[in-house]
Amino acid sequence: RRPADRVAADATLRLRDPGPRYVSRAAHKLVSALEAFPDVGVAGRRALDAGASTGGFTQVLLERGAERVAAVDVGHNQLAPPVRADPRVLVREGLNIRDLTAEDIDGPVDLVVSDLSFISLRLVLAPLASVCRPGAELLLMVKPQFEVGRRALPRSGVVTDPDARRHAVVGVTAAALGAGLAPRGLARSGLAGQDGNAEFFLRLRRPDATAADNPAGGTSPAPPAGERAAGWVRGAHIDWS
Repeated sequence: RRPADRVAADATLRLRDPGPRYVSRAAHKLVSALEAFPDVGVAGRRALDAGASTGGFTQVLLERGAERVAAVDVGHNQLAPPVRADPRVLVREGLNIRDLTAEDIDGPVDLVVSDLSFISLRLVLAPLASVCRPGAELLLMVKPQFEVGRRALPRSGVVTDPDARRHAVVGVTAAALGAGLAPRGLARSGLAGQDGNAEFFLRLRRPDATAADNPAGGTSPAPPAGERAAGWVRGAHIDWS
């Protein structure tokens, strides 16, 4: 029927399309990561959404029972009104993740998710680790287009070389090891970037112990971070094509 049609006062009206479930398509990326890692608990956790933008990741965390989510972004007025209005959301705008401290978000967190653009994750791993409680988990989206460097980035802005994608993830993993974080899983995002770039979720954990994580075990010194990262990523058996 046309919008101007008359209907009976007692007619039953049904909405055919309620509209998008989430405030951004990025939310579906985090959903895919949580499906890939079903043992990552969200319910009851205090979380950080680094690079919150409109709040798609935050929305997914709230939907899954997060106790509180600190939505941090360097921009202003991007967070969608339904997300901003939720009392469990702590909004922190105009804050660069590189400068983040636990005090900025009212204390350390149990879970970190991130969807950052125009910056390498290698530059923010140390501050992200610093706001994590021991045992906290991190699900960070690795975007090769922001990791390979300008010289290696095609004019299209889309990284299609499988080796370049893998090297990007290895570099972030090595930096994570250097920041005291232990890699625990790797999965390709179920949804590519809007420009077609493949993206990958790196699962990390802040160890309970203060000692550096040594996957080889024992008391012998661990191999260099780059070597450890390359071996670990190789063992993840990801399709880089």
